[in-house]
Amino acid sequence: MDIPRAPKKKRGRYIMIAAIVVGVVAVTAALSRLQPAAPSVDRATLWIDTVQQGTMVRDVRGPGTLEPEQVLQVAATTSGRVENLPLRPGAKVVDTTLITVLTNPDEQLQLLTAQQQVASQEAQLIQLRTSLQTQRLTQQSTLANLHSEYEQARRLFESDSLVSKKTQALVSENQLRDDKDKAQALEAQLESQKKQLAVLDSSMADQIKFQEQQVDRLRAVAKFREERVASMKVRAGTDGVLTELPLEPGQWVTEGSMLAKIAKPGHLKAVLKVPETQAVDVTLGQQAAIDTHNGIAKGHVMRIYPSSDAGTVTVEVAFDEQPPRGARTGLSVDGTIQIEKLNDVLHMGRPAYGQANSTVGIFRLTPDGKYADRVNVKLGVSSVNEIQVLSGLKPGDKVIVSDMSNWDAQSRVRLK
Repeated sequence: MDIPRAPKKKRGRYIMIAAIVVGVVAVTAALSRLQPAAPSVDRATLWIDTVQQGTMVRDVRGPGTLEPEQVLQVAATTSGRVENLPLRPGAKVVDTTLITVLTNPDEQLQLLTAQQQVASQEAQLIQLRTSLQTQRLTQQSTLANLHSEYEQARRLFESDSLVSKKTQALVSENQLRDDKDKAQALEAQLESQKKQLAVLDSSMADQIKFQEQQVDRLRAVAKFREERVASMKVRAGTDGVLTELPLEPGQWVTEGSMLAKIAKPGHLKAVLKVPETQAVDVTLGQQAAIDTHNGIAKGHVMRIYPSSDAGTVTVEVAFDEQPPRGARTGLSVDGTIQIEKLNDVLHMGRPAYGQANSTVGIFRLTPDGKYADRVNVKLGVSSVNEIQVLSGLKPGDKVIVSDMSNWDAQSRVRLK
């Protein structure tokens, strides 16, 4: 006889399912709390520097060229066509060395016109002197004749007066009056002619002086024209070396244009192009080092241009010692100008992505050197290769100062 069995309870299955669910949830929660693996960076591609405490030298750097301290620009005094170029750049010249010859027919014509005007005025001056002298002689002759007539009239009046007093009959009273009137008239004419002669003498000097001044002015114009024509034979004007001669035969040059440059013998100077963001701290007298790629020479800042050009400021450096061998005009150089020395400051190599007086994230190596963690670092003043650390790091910390922009989103990287 079959005996009915009671159904088995499913509690054990439920317990197992619940345990599995709990386990899955626990594993998921544990996995969610795990941090993603740090990306790897090749250590050989990184620039790692050590934070130091001590003296930091602030400096700025700029490329440049060597130029002579004294350069004479030879300009065209007149316009003209280049006919002859006896020299080329690099030639040594003296004061009277001929650099080039210009021609201009207009200048020759103006010189001839000025010379003709001088000759004409000189002829007028001679004619004026002759005319005035003739007038004076004529006036003197007239004055002499009047003086003679006056003396005769005076003697006649005196004689008639004497006879009339003695005889009282031979000379009439009317005759005496006529003699007196004639003498007085001649005396008045004589005085008038004397005054005319004095006026003529005075005016002669003034007229001749004025005409001489006219001649002198025209002579000065002619001399100026002669000098302009002579200047078309362009000479060096100083001793030195011809550095530039941007001319070609047949070329027309205008008045005032630069014909040549002559470097006077003497010291060279370095003309540097310093970025305008760094040039704000450059002052006169600061020490500098000029690298000619054949040695380094010391110098000092002697001039700072007041304006910038294409993002740079021109700074001139005078040498304090003889430049290295091979230094010559136009040679490319690199200059470093020392701004100041900061004593007992925290500093490190200048990072590729950090600016002065800013806060940036910098990767600092862990003690074992296997990882690098990002830390916020406050930076101070900067130099060409170094920058001041104000906070965020301590002496001895090793940091990555090369470009880490590809890992801006990471807080840690692994070094391999």
